[in-house]
Amino acid sequence: MTSTDTTTRRHTVVDSPYGALTLVATDGVLSGLYMTGQRHRPPEETFGDPDPRPFGETVRQLAAYFAGELTEFDLPMSLRGTEFQRAVWAELVRIPYGETRSYGELADRLGRPGASRAVGLANGRNPVGIIVPCHRVVGASGGLTGYGGGLDRKQRLLEFEKGAGNGTPALF
Repeated sequence: MTSTDTTTRRHTVVDSPYGALTLVATDGVLSGLYMTGQRHRPPEETFGDPDPRPFGETVRQLAAYFAGELTEFDLPMSLRGTEFQRAVWAELVRIPYGETRSYGELADRLGRPGASRAVGLANGRNPVGIIVPCHRVVGASGGLTGYGGGLDRKQRLLEFEKGAGNGTPALF
């Protein structure tokens, strides 16, 4: 069987205050940001060849974010998922820095009241964590619920964004 997939994938690994982050680009456009031990992390062999060149602006914006200087990312992304997943991910980027929304609120915004569980599943499949801020979604009571990168990281990211962290995270 011959593959007709002509996409080119590249990746690089950068350090962050929340552990190593693997950045993946498909045809030169950011398509993944994965944490070590992340649930739903694709197999490493799908990340393509190591190459830091496609990631200069992504690394710059992540460093500014972790320094507390950037609250909204402006990067081209190529996110692959179902139509519903992409709609959820589009709603995630509308959650303001330092704020949270519940799964139910996102379901309502999508015109799908009662679909909070489906929103949670789509949220968990977000391929570009931090930049597409799935960590800003909480349970109906405001409590922390699942996070593919681990609840400890979710808590730390939320505290950082709310200014309650123990100082500015270390830069790259």
